[in-house]
Amino acid sequence: MARLLSQYGDQMYRFALRLCGNPHDAQDLVQETFLKAYKNWKQFDGRSKVTTWLYTIAVRTCGRMRRKKAGEPGRIESIDELLPFREKDMPDIDGQITNPAELAERGELRECMEKSIAALPAPFRMPLILKDILELPIDEVAEILGLKPETVKTRLHRARLKLRRDLTGELPCREGSAAAYPKQVCLDLLHAKQEALDRGITFPVGQTIMCERCRNVFASLDLTRYVCGGMNQGRIPKVLLDKLRKQMEAV
Repeated sequence: MARLLSQYGDQMYRFALRLCGNPHDAQDLVQETFLKAYKNWKQFDGRSKVTTWLYTIAVRTCGRMRRKKAGEPGRIESIDELLPFREKDMPDIDGQITNPAELAERGELRECMEKSIAALPAPFRMPLILKDILELPIDEVAEILGLKPETVKTRLHRARLKLRRDLTGELPCREGSAAAYPKQVCLDLLHAKQEALDRGITFPVGQTIMCERCRNVFASLDLTRYVCGGMNQGRIPKVLLDKLRKQMEAV
């Protein structure tokens, strides 16, 4: 188990830090997760990856910890409320991002994303962190959360649209042009874009069927993904490592 702590301690801490929103609660969650894993190691049958098992323990532990606290975000807008095509203005990124990774490093965008993720209700925050920050496959996220893959996608898509809207509020805007195609065409393209993000593949934004507004929306979704990807950082504090090792020796 000491090997598991050394091997997976950092990524479990990164997950806990994004899930809890502050280092104190994150350390508590990591501590509880590894101690439970240590005590129940014989129950691990090897049918899942060790990391999947650890994430599952962390999610369940977080659920119990969360019930003890008030102030948990309670609502996210419906998909209809979050659809971007009714917005009058567009972020001024010209429908494409020349270097989204460089733009994503801006401190104010990172800070905005951290606040937005913390404001998501837990059923939407968890899949967003697992998929878009930790970059786990949809099927593994579904296994960790005990959900069907389609349910994970539905929650993930709403969370992305919420974060996209919050993030674009930090960018200069310009007056947007009207959609060039019927609403259903834009909705179908948005669904295809989200599916591409789910699978980690590039969506062909250069298609001539795509209007300026759709290209802009997809560029802002890409920016959201890059900012999320840059948040997969952080190392488990040495004081917590030492504490866990001593506790494991005492069990």
